[in-house]
Amino acid sequence: MVTRVSETNGASAVLSDDVAVLPATEVAAILSVPRTRVHQLIKDGQLLSLKREGTTCVPADFLEGNAVVKGLSGTITVLRDGGYPDADILRWLFTEDDSLPGTPIAAIRAGRHREIKRRAQAMAF
Repeated sequence: MVTRVSETNGASAVLSDDVAVLPATEVAAILSVPRTRVHQLIKDGQLLSLKREGTTCVPADFLEGNAVVKGLSGTITVLRDGGYPDADILRWLFTEDDSLPGTPIAAIRAGRHREIKRRAQAMAF
């Protein structure tokens, strides 16, 4: 079941409501791991999550088949090491960039993760 990120209590959502997200329990089923392992992946920076209606959710674009998209965790690590909070990393990954074109997460999914990691390094330092 894919849910959508939405605004809560009138505050701006971290991601727009057209970004599909999956509950952590569903991510666990897709990755064939326990739900606690998904939370550990989030803690370790392999994935990012957001809370919606009390549920921990992961953007569906972070998964490809039954695995985490190649290059995502390295990009997250670079940006975290550069001092970016997870909410800002999520926004950046899903923000249109005319120079790509598209979004950084779309470029990562298309196999251009090295280019996105270089951009993240430039932003972080």
